[in-house]
Amino acid sequence: MSIALARKRKIPLTPYLFILPHLLFFAVFVGYPFFSGLYISFFQYDYLRPEATVFVGLQNYLDLFKPGSVKFIEFWNSVRVTFTFVIWSVPFLVLIPLGLAILLNSKLKGMTFFRAVFFSPWVLSCAVISLIWWWIFQSQGGLLNYYLKLWGFDTPRWLSTMPYAMISIVVATVWWTMGYNMVIFLAALQDIPTDLYEAAEVDGANAWQRFTRITLPLLQPVLVFIIITTIIASFNLLGQPMMMTRGAPAQPTGGGATEPVMLRIFTEGFVRPFQGSAAAMSVVVAIMMMTFSFVNFRLFRQRD
Repeated sequence: MSIALARKRKIPLTPYLFILPHLLFFAVFVGYPFFSGLYISFFQYDYLRPEATVFVGLQNYLDLFKPGSVKFIEFWNSVRVTFTFVIWSVPFLVLIPLGLAILLNSKLKGMTFFRAVFFSPWVLSCAVISLIWWWIFQSQGGLLNYYLKLWGFDTPRWLSTMPYAMISIVVATVWWTMGYNMVIFLAALQDIPTDLYEAAEVDGANAWQRFTRITLPLLQPVLVFIIITTIIASFNLLGQPMMMTRGAPAQPTGGGATEPVMLRIFTEGFVRPFQGSAAAMSVVVAIMMMTFSFVNFRLFRQRD
């Protein structure tokens, strides 16, 4: 009896061996940086002069929540800019890919070519995309202003005035990333049985009724997934404003009109540099994103 109980209580090692490589990478590249950043956030940290590092406790966090301080103004301005970008970009990053997926969800000749064309910007790096659109939108010698001037239209300073600077970043981001969402929508559309559309058409349903009564309800899980992942990805905006506008134009109260929170953390930690303050900003942003994810998981679990 004791031998049988010992065999039952024996923990199999094989599943843990399979997850061990990922666990090691997660611990080294996610776990260690997180706890290291949390540790640094309690110091006035100087990586160039470690001997000058001073323990300040919660002061870096208090500065972020102290109205009137420079840290408060710059950090929360960058958070506001980030939310503005999310509000501007996410609807386009959902609706345009959905429309393209519906148009390309057919068996006509050439559809594979157009799918590849719309998806191709996704394989390019952020630096390449940013440089391309910086050249298109720049005021002097830019491609867009060249043709606007040629046709007699006004030529705004796209990258240095508002709201044109934010529009430029949104356009570049949508053009770059919409192909990824399009492919996901396209795969979901192809999983919908064609019999449902044929039956609805026999019953007299028009195209709009078939879309609202069949397509949208069956796409709801994928639609929710794309909205959540797109919001999270947009909240991590960094490369486009860094290379296209450098956060400009400057705000009278402090910070930049196109400076997202990730760019503010980068500037705080590597340009000034104030690693302790930047680490505190990172922790606050991480808490925001974890709260957002937790709320979404709770809502979807209740819905399921």
